[in-house]
Order: sequence, then structure tokens, then C-alpha cells
Amino acid sequence: MTRSTTRPGELERAIMNVLWDATGPMSVREVQDALEAGTGEGRGLAYTTVMTVLDRLGAKEMVDRERDGRAFRYTPSQSRESATAELIDAALDASGDRTSALVHFARSVDPAEAAALRRALDGV
Repeated sequence: MTRSTTRPGELERAIMNVLWDATGPMSVREVQDALEAGTGEGRGLAYTTVMTVLDRLGAKEMVDRERDGRAFRYTPSQSRESATAELIDAALDASGDRTSALVHFARSVDPAEAAALRRALDGV
């Protein structure tokens, strides 16, 4: 199965940000608590909602899960940067003209980002 390159929903993004910012695997309850503590997005979210979204993220191969007693603990299956690169690649594919879209994007970045792109293209 290949990773999904569809754009994640708002709650999926919030959960992924929690997992990316974590120092280790997290339970559903820990993710729910972190959502509420960090952004207030967890307020009113049922435990089962967070669990369902984590299961969906697992089906999309965005998170890995490991058994911990009767529960599971979740970790991101790729870095935030890698996931972002996949979304950019999918957006370029969807544009119909990758080169034009890429040129338009390159013209929209600030000078420091442009310099980083030049270094990456030069293999530095």
C-alpha cells in the first residue's frame, strides 16, 4: 500500500502535529489531552473520535501503532518535512502543468527560501 497523498483534514493535521511534536509514542488519551491543552481543539472531542482519526491515519500509512497492554500507542510514520514534500508533489501532479506550477511557487518564496532551494538543487 502506498501512502495517501490526499490533503489531510483539519483534525488529522492537528493530530499529526501533536504526534510530530511528541517525544515518543502516544496513546489516544494522550493525543486527546494534548489537543485540548495545546490548542483547545480537543475540547468536546470524544475519545472514539480521536481513535477513529488515528485509525484512519494508520490506514493512510501516516502513523504506526504498537500494542501497549490493551491499548495502542501511535507515532508518525514519516517526518513532518517528508509529509509536506509528498503533499507538494501531489499538488504539482494535480496542477496539470508541474513546471508552471513549480515556477509560480518558486517565485512566491522569500529570498532565504529561494537560497535554500538553490542549495538543494545544487546538491549542497
